[in-house]
Amino acid sequence: MKRLIQSVSKWVLVWLCLFSASEVSLLQAAEPAQRPNIVVVLVDDLRWDELGCMGHPFVRTPHIDRIANEGARFRNAFCSTPLCSPVRACLLTGLYTHNHGILDNVNRSQHSHTLKTFPHALQKAGYNTAYVGKWHMGNDDTARPGFDYWVSMKGQGTSFNPVLNENGKRVPHSGHTTDVLNQKVNEFVQQKRDKPFCIYIAHKALHPELTQRDDGSITDPSAAKFMPAKRHENLYANDAIPRRLNVIDNLKGKRALLRAVPGLPPLSRETGTSDEVIRDRLRMLAGIDEGVGQLCALLEKQGQLDNTVFVFTSDHGYWYGEHGLSVERRLPYEEGIRVPLLVRYPPLIKAGTLVDQFAVSVDLAPTILDLAHVKVEQKYDGRTLVPLLKGEQPDDWRDSFLIEYNSDTVFPRLVKMGYKAVRTPRWKYIQFNELEGMNELYDVQHDPYEMKNLIDQPESQTTIKTLQAELTRLIK
Repeated sequence: MKRLIQSVSKWVLVWLCLFSASEVSLLQAAEPAQRPNIVVVLVDDLRWDELGCMGHPFVRTPHIDRIANEGARFRNAFCSTPLCSPVRACLLTGLYTHNHGILDNVNRSQHSHTLKTFPHALQKAGYNTAYVGKWHMGNDDTARPGFDYWVSMKGQGTSFNPVLNENGKRVPHSGHTTDVLNQKVNEFVQQKRDKPFCIYIAHKALHPELTQRDDGSITDPSAAKFMPAKRHENLYANDAIPRRLNVIDNLKGKRALLRAVPGLPPLSRETGTSDEVIRDRLRMLAGIDEGVGQLCALLEKQGQLDNTVFVFTSDHGYWYGEHGLSVERRLPYEEGIRVPLLVRYPPLIKAGTLVDQFAVSVDLAPTILDLAHVKVEQKYDGRTLVPLLKGEQPDDWRDSFLIEYNSDTVFPRLVKMGYKAVRTPRWKYIQFNELEGMNELYDVQHDPYEMKNLIDQPESQTTIKTLQAELTRLIK
């Protein structure tokens, strides 16, 4: 009996060891699935309503729509600063503009080399990281910290035949810039690797053709020359451009916009964006959609698509004549601050998920690090969107966010129009930094086109004080 017990004990120990070893093996095998690949596609100046999945009446974006249809679509996503350089820093750092220090479009190249970005954190955690496209925090095209693979251009770049800084070597290319960038993305993804990757793709499109000088000024004040690929030049030629109701805004109550500007006509329907300019923008979008399709096909071929977090968004919006505006996309009206935000990741996100809670540019960094299971000590102004992606309804989700812009002189209409604003589900309060007596208040729940400024209404004063207090809290 004693020998029997010893024999049984021996075999139990053997089986326990085998089970433990297999359990460790299983955990190791599961590790790649716990560390997904990351793809972020950032489009320049893309409005939230310029995609098929957002209800656009004729634009064709089947590959981008796939990200929404097989993942989550945010119906209330916003940028925290509707200006290129600052908001790009917001996206990468998770900080509001007043905290990360990229305050405007002036050449702040040196400072942008010091930013603590989420790709840098991923790189330290073992990710293979890449940046492809327009950096646009200064005109310097050299690699920033945190990227193993770097392909970028000076400043705004060009729409055709770009010269790209490829890992320290400047290489001229032929063709449409969107196509060239798509090719560079695919070259990175095709590399053999034994660890997960993160690629941040920042397209030149849908930006107009111009050069931005170090002081932030631009070579083409009209900023209206959009250049699609030759094969897309005739897209949408016969389609009627949809316009929102506020293109007929008479600007009553908008004292800042009613200011006389020497050399410029008053804002009106005639000062808005033309139909053909809008068509050219949408034609540029076609190349981006093709690139999304190529990338998805490549990831599918590799068996990696469903193990990849795929994010599609933009830096800020654009004006199509709302309030008479066109190129002045620094202002905090809805068309300037709303952005598309689509996220696909089948292990976590149910296909067709719709999210109505506020999402803001500063949420991208903490969200990506959360999905990658990477913890950092840095504090963020944003918060992870993972609970919303799971379909949860957090009781403590934000009910306000900050929008800010620092005055510049690029567009004469916007001189001294720097502001801080707060948006809640019902209200938007705009407080100008330099203009006295010109603040604005909109009930966006009942006035979604922001046609009636309520700032002087006696019954609004309590609301204004509440929003001013909230603005002070958000700026801290």
